[in-house]
Amino acid sequence: MDRVVITIARQYGSGGKTIGKMLAADLGIKAYSREILKLASEDSGINERLFNQVDEKLKSTSLFGIMKRAYKGELIPPESEDFTSNQNLFNYQAKVIKELAETESCVIIGRCGDYVLKGNPRVVSVFVHASPEYCLKQAIERGAHAGKDVEKFIQRTDKYRAEYYHYYTGQEWNDARNYDLCLNSERLGFEGCVEAIKAYIKIRFGENAI
Repeated sequence: MDRVVITIARQYGSGGKTIGKMLAADLGIKAYSREILKLASEDSGINERLFNQVDEKLKSTSLFGIMKRAYKGELIPPESEDFTSNQNLFNYQAKVIKELAETESCVIIGRCGDYVLKGNPRVVSVFVHASPEYCLKQAIERGAHAGKDVEKFIQRTDKYRAEYYHYYTGQEWNDARNYDLCLNSERLGFEGCVEAIKAYIKIRFGENAI
């Protein structure tokens, strides 16, 4: 297939990650999610533990609500005291995403992939969503956070994703204008979403694109 990169943003419980992996398997390409953290660690020399820790730290802070640090594409040099800052950890993840997009067809799940690759003509950006009831049902069926209030966990997770996206992009996570496709997985089903993305790729890039 011609080089095509699909980025997927998703509500928790909508099945976006599963859809991304199903699509990658169908097309015979790789799907990247948290693997990007490992690659960013290898590229920067910064311990992977810091990349994992920053997500947990940002989840518990109010920093998102009072400011933003929209990604501009620059890297902070090792000699700077901000080399291991939250912003630079994101910068290295973005660097990895850009390099992947230039070298292979792949699926990028989360990590503001649509924004990082904005303007790349070979990128298809997708937002997967569903009703709160469907997301709750899916989360419970998949055993998400057994023993906890799953509904509140979903709300917190989506709030974090929205704030993370706004912090690093200056834009709204669930704004349809940021994406090529917005798919309701409750209506289409996972396989239907995969087929819809493939159909879009064919229409946009031609029958031989995949």
